[in-house]
Amino acid sequence: MDVEDPKDLVRHGYDLLSARYERAFGSETKYGSWIGQLLDRMPDAATVLDVGCGTGVPVVRSLVRAGHRVTGVDTSEVQIRRARELVPDADFIRADATALELPQESFDAVVCLYALIHIPLAEQPAMLERIASWLRPGGWFLGTTGHQAWTGTDEDWLGGGVAMWWSHADAATNRSWLVRAGLDVVHEEFVPEGNSGHVLFWARRPAV
Repeated sequence: MDVEDPKDLVRHGYDLLSARYERAFGSETKYGSWIGQLLDRMPDAATVLDVGCGTGVPVVRSLVRAGHRVTGVDTSEVQIRRARELVPDADFIRADATALELPQESFDAVVCLYALIHIPLAEQPAMLERIASWLRPGGWFLGTTGHQAWTGTDEDWLGGGVAMWWSHADAATNRSWLVRAGLDVVHEEFVPEGNSGHVLFWARRPAV
């Protein structure tokens, strides 16, 4: 797979290692506290978009079980197929989120966990602007970004013999992009992982 086409590299990696990724990162419990906080902040029967939804577990499934209407988007055909099996009461779209067309102000919350970092750096500010446009006034964005600037490839991702690609801006740059997109950053925190980590952002579209 040609690293000059990073989106294909990412899609190919998740197609082949979907189950291995789930086992490696314990997706059943990884986001538990974040999901709980999101549930506390949303209205009843909210509409939620999960960008980079993977298999839909646990984020989409937890939100659906709490009575919310959820749409998941992912570039991987395998991830979306598994998500439709695991969370049949949600809607799933197989698409490149950077080219996705959705109605403005149509979601009460947008979740984007460990997905923005797989989008080419030059496209990330526009992606955040799209996310902000999809939020209703007062709506929440919950997302993770890079902590330090880095772009690179792991040729043996998760020991599965498959390459994976990432592109990070640093925390301050990501914060500035969120603000430029029209969101108020309410909270941010460092989330350690291995020798480095990511940044968790809570941001909100200002209420009218």
